[in-house]
Amino acid sequence: MSLKRAKEVIAIEAQAIKALGSRIDESFVSAVDLISQCKGRVIVSGMGKTGIIGRKIAATLSSTGTPAMFLHSAEAVHGDLGQVTRQDILLLLSQSGETEETVRILPLIKRIGSKIIAMTGGIDSKLARHSDIILNTKVKNEGCPLGLAPMASTTAALVMGDALAACLIDRKNFKKEDFAFYHPGGSLGRRLLLKVEDVMRTSSRFAPVTGGKKVKDVLLAITKARCGSACIVDNTGKLSGIFTDGDLRRHLEADPLVLNKEVKAVMTVNPLCIRKDKLAAEAFDILKEKNIDELPVVDHKGTLVGLLDVQDLLKAGLV
Repeated sequence: MSLKRAKEVIAIEAQAIKALGSRIDESFVSAVDLISQCKGRVIVSGMGKTGIIGRKIAATLSSTGTPAMFLHSAEAVHGDLGQVTRQDILLLLSQSGETEETVRILPLIKRIGSKIIAMTGGIDSKLARHSDIILNTKVKNEGCPLGLAPMASTTAALVMGDALAACLIDRKNFKKEDFAFYHPGGSLGRRLLLKVEDVMRTSSRFAPVTGGKKVKDVLLAITKARCGSACIVDNTGKLSGIFTDGDLRRHLEADPLVLNKEVKAVMTVNPLCIRKDKLAAEAFDILKEKNIDELPVVDHKGTLVGLLDVQDLLKAGLV
């Protein structure tokens, strides 16, 4: 019985979503037009379960470039309506369109002068009659065995809200970089905002040396800096090579006296490097593709300015 009921509810809600597609018309286009031209905020309001959906819609709009906030319908008539201005747009959610708390604020919103977009299944309701634009989210069946709890209707409202947000992303030409700006703490934000210079090793945390240094002295510099390589520079400070732990092991096998050689004789010439103003994510891709652990960092003139270790990217939460 449980599996049968579950499948029934899923089918009912899927049908409710499918039915929305047949109702997308010029009203929806008008809603997108109105919101995209809004000089204030989109204030989403609703009650109960629908109100919870309204919170999610407001959050999605805000995170995708459309300033929005949630206003609880019951709190609105107890002072919170003071947050609403003439430049705002009210997106009011009510499946019946007759929700008492939502209907009560309609004349007050009209007095303020804000535009109203109704998201409702009651296209002949009080809410619909007092709205500038109606988005029809009517459902045939909720799916609740008792016929009481909103299920399909809240799903339909959620999907309609997502459809609005998606179209507004297109309309405003909202980019990944814009999304990252509003999500600096998330993994996407870090990938799109974190620069190499934000996480690279500088000063005593890496080992820049000249080519004339003996390998044994270079090893001491690497040990002191607690890194896995030394970056070799010419007399102008430009990067000319790199010497790693792996290089040492390979040369020791061929020549046990390598420790007394100048590092320029055994370094890797013209190594891979990255500019400090590049994205840290780009550096990680290079490290991963080339199966290496460290990258010298240079400025736009090729002057060595630091070292980037894969461990630095791990600590920064990039991967």
